[in-house]
Amino acid sequence: MIDLHTHTTFSDGELIPSELARRAAKAGYRAMAMTDHADFSNLDLILTNIGRFVAETGAFLGVTVLCGVEITHVPPPLIPHLAELARERGAHIVVVHGETIVEPVEAGTNLAAIEAGVDILAHPGLITPEEAELAAERGVALEITTRKGHSLTNGHVAALARRFGAKLVIDNDAHAPDDLVSQERRKKIALGAGLTHEEYLQAEANSRDIVSRVLGAGRMG
Repeated sequence: MIDLHTHTTFSDGELIPSELARRAAKAGYRAMAMTDHADFSNLDLILTNIGRFVAETGAFLGVTVLCGVEITHVPPPLIPHLAELARERGAHIVVVHGETIVEPVEAGTNLAAIEAGVDILAHPGLITPEEAELAAERGVALEITTRKGHSLTNGHVAALARRFGAKLVIDNDAHAPDDLVSQERRKKIALGAGLTHEEYLQAEANSRDIVSRVLGAGRMG
């Protein structure tokens, strides 16, 4: 299992990085990204501290940890610049907080994230066909989420991803220990969203591909 969307006490998560990593390893995760909520005010704080944590303790955690951010509630015109800054300052994974139906995310966020070529568009809500098609063209993964509330539109996301050939990943958006769900739970949520068994396996493989790309590109150092 791989989870590329989690949160620590550097934003609104309940766990410090070491405990989150330990609990993820114990739950059976092989790799994870710590992607705390970021805007221009705290980008450096997150990347400096999570980056140092990964560099100093990563070899001892029992799980591969990537340093990332989730760009959150940033005005859409500023998303490309912030995504570029995040990569320049050490982010292995760039996620954008998509237009979930349970939060007042500004319209245009999904499109800006896709145009910026981020790694993952999290819980994209009622993503449009045009946006899903562009995500497929740009290689931006769309998220099937296990998180309560955000998961209400999983079926819509899955259907459009299938229609246009967009990549899917399955993430927990973990904020607390109980959010690190089991592999069986991940599978059930994916199938409940309308994925076939083969599509579920492909979504899990897509997460592995992202991790492999990061490691292969040397973005861990």
